[in-house]
Amino acid sequence: MATRHFLSLLDLSGEELNGVIERAIELKALRNQGIATEPFRDKVLGMIFEKSSTRTRVSFEAGMAQMGGSALFLSPRDTQLGRGEPIEDSARVISRMVDMVMIRTFGHNVLERFAAYSRVPVINALSDSYHPCQLLADIQTYVEHRGNPAGKVVAWVGDGNNMCHSYINAARQCDFELRIACPDGYEPDEAIVAEAGDRVSIVRKPADAVRDADWVATDVWASMGQETEQKERERAFDGFLVDHELMGLANSGAVFMHCLPAHRGEEVSGELLEDDSISVVWDEAENRLHAQKALMEFLQDQSS
Repeated sequence: MATRHFLSLLDLSGEELNGVIERAIELKALRNQGIATEPFRDKVLGMIFEKSSTRTRVSFEAGMAQMGGSALFLSPRDTQLGRGEPIEDSARVISRMVDMVMIRTFGHNVLERFAAYSRVPVINALSDSYHPCQLLADIQTYVEHRGNPAGKVVAWVGDGNNMCHSYINAARQCDFELRIACPDGYEPDEAIVAEAGDRVSIVRKPADAVRDADWVATDVWASMGQETEQKERERAFDGFLVDHELMGLANSGAVFMHCLPAHRGEEVSGELLEDDSISVVWDEAENRLHAQKALMEFLQDQSS
């Protein structure tokens, strides 16, 4: 059986995506009931981090431990990856010693090259192009709180970054309408938008995206590696704060999401972030654990 990888949401069919979300909800319930499942006994996850993380490392490492396996943290400082060994060679070696690999990196081509030479499933734990694991958690969260997102209106307010790209892919997979509000010059990749067809539209004013939306999401204005652009981006994104006033334009019952970490007072108000009648960010963060456990279980089953 061919090895299955998860480099973007599009690596799953719509039916497979629904199955992973359903299993994530089931695994969450089992954990809350204190019922252990250990399909990864004697299995090892290799975790390659070129970008630092809190939620990604904790969720993957805890998930493997809870399901009977173990995880190895690998940084460029500690491996030959940081000393110029070709990605292809590292993939050949590492994938002979572990059962699955997750990579958090900058260029998406690193993931593609590694996956091409890996014997085991490779998971995109974040690249500059996509953050699909976060979208698994976001979709799970919406399903838990409001049900099936098909036919709903989702508003993305902010940079056309990797999260935005993954929301575009989610619109394709989950069949919802996505409105992206971003300043001129900060649009998502044209090709990714084009592939989504009429499911995606780009507007310049946050209000135009949020009006009558069912689900509103944002992210920091300057992502990791863009810190030198912070002041410039603050000027460009002036007026893009998501707060109670902006959320008032959304449909009654609309939820707010943020992948975290959040800069209170910049892209989101502290009051909205902490308002659990609208904000579901803490459930969203927790669901990284459950969604990734379901994903790893799926990839193992598909590749065995």
